[in-house]
Amino acid sequence: MSKTIAILAPGAMGSAVARRLSENGARVLTSLKGRSEATLKRAADAGMIGAEDDALAEADIILSIVPPGEAVALAERLAALIVRREKKPVVVDCNAVNVDTVQRIEEIIGSAQAPFVDAGIIGFPPQRGGKSPAFYMSGEHAKDVAVLKELGLDVRIVEGPVGAASALKMSYAGIVKGLAGIGSAMVVAATKAGAADALRDELALSQPAILARLEVALPDMIPKAYRWVAEMREISGFLGPDHPASQIYEGFAKWFEHLAEDAKGKAMDAALMKAFAANVPKKD
Repeated sequence: MSKTIAILAPGAMGSAVARRLSENGARVLTSLKGRSEATLKRAADAGMIGAEDDALAEADIILSIVPPGEAVALAERLAALIVRREKKPVVVDCNAVNVDTVQRIEEIIGSAQAPFVDAGIIGFPPQRGGKSPAFYMSGEHAKDVAVLKELGLDVRIVEGPVGAASALKMSYAGIVKGLAGIGSAMVVAATKAGAADALRDELALSQPAILARLEVALPDMIPKAYRWVAEMREISGFLGPDHPASQIYEGFAKWFEHLAEDAKGKAMDAALMKAFAANVPKKD
């Protein structure tokens, strides 16, 4: 049976997920009010159907895929749409938010008497013919969206309450993006001090796996840095204000904020990062 899925919003991940669902027989709705021409084209290419709020609320499943700083506001909007409806969609929060935030979102959606699922996405947006990122899901209603697996998504159940999937996402992102933060900061500092070649040579000798990762991560993170700012603050919140390491992630938030501003301006640090990656010796 065909399912109607609403995805908010049609960003890079949301539209790619929509394409995968559409290819497997789902009807995918989204909100296109006030969106740019580029977003409209991306949504159309993904097979997404622009819909009014009433139609979105009638979907079988609603996937919230937005920057983490927008997750609570979207939940409030969805609850207002759903509250008067007899048939309730399952709302799945797929955002990079900490446990406290997702539990707050659960309360907001619960106020509209709608079932709620906590989800964390790990991996890149699905490409045509490629694999899906992993959708880790937790909470008592996680198995209610098993149809998403039939529609082409890699759904994995995390046994535990709402918050378990987000805890996994925070931990994973804290490691992977934390390493990117450390690597990029040290590469820029070394380059400005005239030690880029020596650092690259030493990494090639003693830490080849780290150098290989930086070769990919440094140029890749530049256009994404702005999205990582709020995520780093969510990770800081996940650790808690009294945790000694929480300030590390506040620092990463400031660093990614700087890189985002740099990329929009003279891109001086971005150029240093790209140059370091471009000069990594190629394997024979």
